[in-house]
Amino acid sequence: MSTAKKEYKRITVKSLIEMKQQGEKISMLTAYDYSMAKIVDAAGVDAILVGDSASNTMAGHETTLPITLDQMIYHASGVIRAVKRALVVVDLPFGSYQSDPKEALRSAIRIMKESGAHAVKLEGGEEIRESVKRILNAGIPVMGHLGLTPQSIYKFGTYTVRAREEKEAEKLMQDARMLEKLGCFALVLEKIPASLTEKVSKNLTIPTIGIGAGVHADGQVLVIHDLLGMTHEFNPRFLRRYMNLYDDMSQAIGQYVDDVKRRDFPNAQEQY
Repeated sequence: MSTAKKEYKRITVKSLIEMKQQGEKISMLTAYDYSMAKIVDAAGVDAILVGDSASNTMAGHETTLPITLDQMIYHASGVIRAVKRALVVVDLPFGSYQSDPKEALRSAIRIMKESGAHAVKLEGGEEIRESVKRILNAGIPVMGHLGLTPQSIYKFGTYTVRAREEKEAEKLMQDARMLEKLGCFALVLEKIPASLTEKVSKNLTIPTIGIGAGVHADGQVLVIHDLLGMTHEFNPRFLRRYMNLYDDMSQAIGQYVDDVKRRDFPNAQEQY
């Protein structure tokens, strides 16, 4: 496979499929606001996920379940205003698509119309087939999500690795093929064995994006707060921290407090 990198002025769903065909890995990160998205986009990330993980990172909830459709649209709108190159994918939040395909379509349309997003992402396989089909039939690009699906955390009861057993691994493979056949343009694989990721990736023509799913995925995604070390309690094996902003920011803020208390800030050059 060629590793030559094609220059894209604007990433589309077609671009990601081309990257897989050319053997170029896909980079994806989360962003939830204008300022962070502007930095992420300028750094050359291929795709930005406005994830329902905003429920955890931005609002402090224990799970992704509490975030609402209105809140997802709010976060996505800020991201879209910042982005010039990356493909922006927005999570459909829990409760907005699972039970009723018509509701799923209404939710997806709201995200696309009110935020300007480029695509939506849904968690699940066969059980959400009709919702995926209806959204795709409306011309809205869909990214799938299999393996560990955080919106189903109370069903699983744990965030441990999924699809270790043969039966679950076979269902995941069947769901992956089904999502591709329906017309999904890509598939997130979360926290599954690397060997299964390799099998899925080789059997699909659409790209796979891994998180805790090993090197064989066609791309990788991380939560930006984890990558930058703004969070420090979360330490899964798959996470590589590229900075330690928690300590750096704490030190800077502490210095500011000390400077104010000592009447050192503002000084003569920092006033009018």
